[in-house]
Amino acid sequence: MIDTLQVREYLLGLQQRIVAGLQAEDGKTFLTDAWTREPGGRLQGDGRSQLVEEGNLFERGGCNFSHVKGTTLPPSATQHRPELAGAPFEAMGVSLVIHPRNPYVPTVHMNVRMFAALPAGQEPVVWFGGGMDLTPYYGFEADAVHFHQTCRDALAPFGADKHPRFKTWCDEYFFLKHRNEPRGVGGVFFDDFAEGGFDHSFAMTRAVGDAFLHAYLPIVQRRRALPYGERERDFQAYRRGRYVEFNLVFDRGTLFGLQSGGRTESILMSMPPVVKWRYAWEPEAGTPEARLYSDFLRPRDWAAHVPGDE
Repeated sequence: MIDTLQVREYLLGLQQRIVAGLQAEDGKTFLTDAWTREPGGRLQGDGRSQLVEEGNLFERGGCNFSHVKGTTLPPSATQHRPELAGAPFEAMGVSLVIHPRNPYVPTVHMNVRMFAALPAGQEPVVWFGGGMDLTPYYGFEADAVHFHQTCRDALAPFGADKHPRFKTWCDEYFFLKHRNEPRGVGGVFFDDFAEGGFDHSFAMTRAVGDAFLHAYLPIVQRRRALPYGERERDFQAYRRGRYVEFNLVFDRGTLFGLQSGGRTESILMSMPPVVKWRYAWEPEAGTPEARLYSDFLRPRDWAAHVPGDE
């Protein structure tokens, strides 16, 4: 039985819980921007964007809920399901990106979503997607291990295959092909997921969403008071450029939003506020910046690793 109202209620509650946790950490209240798309355009539906800019801890961050219906699935949603091209659809999800000010606190992304294609004269085709990934600027093994172990534990009730499978999927998805490098240290990612039916797939998606605060806030609390200077801020801005490149070139969520006529301000809320690019630059060997590339920007079995004291 497909119960989209149940999914909507869960997602709205998830957004509320996550924003409350992030606000408590930052101390600044997130702006709330509710919106509605009336019938007659390319999309109809509603949503709620919640964001912070120039916070005490988070330089920029947002957590979006959206629930939209449209007459034609865009190409980004049917690349793995060409038989559904052109069908009406319903989509809803929660997505967030947080860019902290302190370069020792990593950027984080999380998304959970449901799609329903509604081909004429056929049963609805429903699938789920989501995941979370961590993008540090200065690597700490303890942080990467904690993040990955939290993801592993969230997926454990749904089968021993899920974490290694979704961890590999994340490593492959959040990869900048034109740079030949990962975006960060990964996490988990899944898409077009309908295994075990609606209830099973929805339960697994909830487990991922519910794990987010447990995965991220302990890292924030460990690193937020570390002192930093202009060198660290400069490197952070340079590495943020990779984040922008991935989101605008490869990210399916961004492409779906733009191709379907979504709300541009909400879609591009993931962009960092301060970014730099340099021509053919590499960090000096032996520096903490170089260690990010040598020790962290490569796939590792972080969940099985025992970190040292950091």
